[in-house]
Amino acid sequence: MDLALAVYGSNQTHQASLTALRFAREAIAGGHRIVRVFFYQDGVYSGNAFAEPPQDEEDVVQGWRDFAGAADTELIVCVASALRRGVIDAAEAGRYEKAAANLGAPFQIAGLGQLIDAALEADRLVTFGA
Repeated sequence: MDLALAVYGSNQTHQASLTALRFAREAIAGGHRIVRVFFYQDGVYSGNAFAEPPQDEEDVVQGWRDFAGAADTELIVCVASALRRGVIDAAEAGRYEKAAANLGAPFQIAGLGQLIDAALEADRLVTFGA
């Protein structure tokens, strides 16, 4: 089965991103395919390369990076949500004359159309968070 995931909760204050990551790992292990993971609202914090979790907590950002490489899955953050929360890639940093970018590869910035496209391509859209 082809799945698309939407993550709405912050990896810092909500279990949504970690739960989605664990779900995605199990789905792949069970023979399913993750078409795309779309991070929306506070979920975009999952792409913040500057975040450093405490040593006794799982590094969700690195977990998503590792997952994307192993599962050949796109990680997309919503452009409007990301800009509002200060999560930007190099192109947006230049466009808005910011000193640095903090969106870590392989996360990419795109619009809500990518969520709709993923939902159309997948058999199921599974959401995590409020």
